[in-house]
Amino acid sequence: MKKRAVRLILFALLLYGAAKLIPGIVGNESAWAWERDVPSLGPLYADAETTTLRVEEAQIYQGDLLLVNAMHPVPAGSPAAEEAVSLFEREELIRGFVVPDRDVRLSPALAERFAAMTAAAAADGVTRFIVSSGFRDVEEQARLYEERGDAYAMPAGHSEHNLGLSLDIGSTQAEMSRAEEGKWLKKHAWKYGFILRYPEDKTEITGIQYEPWHFRYVGLPHSAVMEEKGFALEEYLDFLEERRTYRTTVDGRSYEISYFRAEGGVEIRVPTNGRYELSGDNRAGVIVTAYR
Repeated sequence: MKKRAVRLILFALLLYGAAKLIPGIVGNESAWAWERDVPSLGPLYADAETTTLRVEEAQIYQGDLLLVNAMHPVPAGSPAAEEAVSLFEREELIRGFVVPDRDVRLSPALAERFAAMTAAAAADGVTRFIVSSGFRDVEEQARLYEERGDAYAMPAGHSEHNLGLSLDIGSTQAEMSRAEEGKWLKKHAWKYGFILRYPEDKTEITGIQYEPWHFRYVGLPHSAVMEEKGFALEEYLDFLEERRTYRTTVDGRSYEISYFRAEGGVEIRVPTNGRYELSGDNRAGVIVTAYR
């Protein structure tokens, strides 16, 4: 009887010790314990103060990581048309590049991001950028699709130009695949949150032929991860959905990228300090990018 009692006491002590050492075991009130009830960020934030955030399903269709292609149209209610302005009429936004006419439209935010990138290029002696197209409305895209066909254009409502996060960039000196501007962007654009959206070796994935002029803003650290792993946007979003959480460091800043399914809405834990960004994927998920 005494031996049995001793065994029970030893077992209880072992269980208590495991609860202290392994996150999520009953009796441990660590930052991981609430993961049983509320989806959370990963280990980078295990010791951080967090709060519960209710993410509605509408967030799936908002943000810089939206996938727009033949299968995923631009979400209804996109603010791109309201945000886009004629660069010809907002000359203060034209810095480090030129535009051919008054029809080129970008949001001021995207124009500022592109100008920051061209300033870095100018420091390297690369200065002959021209932006030939930015935001397009559905009527303009429909005309382009009819002229070029589905190998070089998307139907109206399925083009990233309708989303307002892409721009066609050229050089005043040569075709982009040969121009110094094209070579510089291909090497450095990821550092500024931009990606070459339709690479030469990804046509089967994107459904679009190689376009050395078409760049898309996704933001850091996403552009850095895509550059490192050689992902097209489609592949990157699949990767995040499969991995659920991915950690990386860019320019000394640590990031944790977490994927959550958000159909019907979802509650998740986020840093109380507010150092995170949300973006939907235009499919079924929401990506939380936390940083410290």
